[in-house]
Amino acid sequence: MPWAKYISVVLASMLKFVAGPLAGIALSLNWWETAVCTVVGMMLGVVIFVFLGTAIQQLISRYRKKKPRLFSKRTRLAVRVWKKAGMTGIAILTPLLFTPIGGTLIAVSFKVPRHSIISQMLLWGVIWGIIITITVYQFRDLF
Repeated sequence: MPWAKYISVVLASMLKFVAGPLAGIALSLNWWETAVCTVVGMMLGVVIFVFLGTAIQQLISRYRKKKPRLFSKRTRLAVRVWKKAGMTGIAILTPLLFTPIGGTLIAVSFKVPRHSIISQMLLWGVIWGIIITITVYQFRDLF
């Protein structure tokens, strides 16, 4: 049944964007089915974390035993991107570097309006979804 394959790609891409195209190849889906499922997975993660991001951050901080380092490499990168390119920069780099969950939580932590997060992530999710899926399918022999 193809729905099970689609759900597998969606779930994989919710956690790590590039995992969607890799799962699509493993499940013998067409490139366009994989691209659509990858974008749907990213956006499902984005929508969940846009609406639950602040609550999740508070829950994590409540149960964290030791405080996180204030300026980790990832935090510095996020601040640099934010200062230079704003939400657009975060959205562009989310599929490549931050993961859908991480990029969304970064945007939420900078208090970006929900509609802006969702629209920017959708735009760049579609663009990167097509590019990465076609690239992975072109070089599928390497995987």
